[in-house]
Amino acid sequence: MTKVYIGMSADLVHPGHLNIIQHARELGDEIIVGLLTDKAIASYKRLPFMNWEQRKVVVENIKGVSKVVPQETLDYVPNLRALKPDFVVHGDDWRSGVQKETRQRIIDVLKEWNGRLVEVPYTEGISSTQLNKVLKEIGTTPEIRSRRLRRLLESKDIVRVMEAHNGLSGLIVEQTQVDVNGKKEEFDALWISSLTQATAKAKPDNGFLDASTRIAALSEILDVTTKPIIYDGDSGGPIEHFVFTVRELERLGVSAIIIEDKVGLKKNSLFGTEVKQEQDTIENFCNKIASGKANQVTDNFMIIARIESLILEKGMDDAFNRAKAYLKAGADGIMIHSRSKVFDEIKEFTQLYNQLPNRKPLVVVPSSYAQVTENELIENNINVVIYANQLLRAVYPAMVKVAQSILTHHRAKEASDEYCMSIREIINLIPGGKVVEHR
Repeated sequence: MTKVYIGMSADLVHPGHLNIIQHARELGDEIIVGLLTDKAIASYKRLPFMNWEQRKVVVENIKGVSKVVPQETLDYVPNLRALKPDFVVHGDDWRSGVQKETRQRIIDVLKEWNGRLVEVPYTEGISSTQLNKVLKEIGTTPEIRSRRLRRLLESKDIVRVMEAHNGLSGLIVEQTQVDVNGKKEEFDALWISSLTQATAKAKPDNGFLDASTRIAALSEILDVTTKPIIYDGDSGGPIEHFVFTVRELERLGVSAIIIEDKVGLKKNSLFGTEVKQEQDTIENFCNKIASGKANQVTDNFMIIARIESLILEKGMDDAFNRAKAYLKAGADGIMIHSRSKVFDEIKEFTQLYNQLPNRKPLVVVPSSYAQVTENELIENNINVVIYANQLLRAVYPAMVKVAQSILTHHRAKEASDEYCMSIREIINLIPGGKVVEHR
């Protein structure tokens, strides 16, 4: 039998995929699809909408497909050497960009057994990017959104999270994308911060905003985004209140809540010992974690315990002992916080934490040690990085500059030209507000 291999993501199956498979059927009898795993896809673009098992069911039921096997990386070579196909079939749209080197490796390895790469002309009028955009405009469901964070943790070296404090900032996190050496970079999830929500309303970050106010702001963000959400739960409040918060957030489709092991009136952690802050007992905080876990409905929702020991200068041993206790109580992850200007303190904690047999995802917020790179975090097995307040901190200086410019020039032209996007752009940014030109 003539063996033909096709590598594909097949998240949004369209006529382009069917065209590739049809060409493969003309070349051989056994059509093997190497279906990229979530991790392989997430290494160069967004996480697929469907997981690998769901995509496998779709592909193996396409006419002509003989077998579906996992392709663990973008590199075809391991699968090709194992299967030794006579042909590899692919679209001709990969001769430049991130897949250029992959293409050349396929050509080289096929020569080992006289195999051949066949490239099919790109199917015009079909764009996965455009289909993805349409799906985002349709929106998502609470169930799909809530389980997406766990999938990201399984698929990515590090999950990149950016704060959002209202609908507009949520859109920025949802839509912002850059191209770095042929790879699309974007934020994976949103952080709903009590600090930025309070500051956006010109209120102090001391727990002044009640739960209803915060949930209303969260709903604005849910309406215009599809990415998973991590909610800043401060201390979680009394256990009796915390269990209701868990149920409410889970119902809305939030993926995780992070609660800190402090008690009393909230004070921002970055003040450290400059203000009086009291840490909860290990026993009480473990009871809070266990109660929250007992009251959630699905396995998707995550309760992440935030340790304040380093902030309060209680030492590394206290931080590590709390991490062990919180994991035993059922925490789905640990956030270790520090206000040190260097990464050393966090790095020391990770070296201890990574040795735990029941280790769960580790979260950091590099507000103070902002010079640390994501590659450094990955090298230390840190799983989630939260950029917790940068968007809000950028807003105030920008608005002040505009206000000062108008006062200085007694008109808006200079401010509009130098600092402001056009009215058309701002209208087009909002879903449903796009300007349609009539001819």
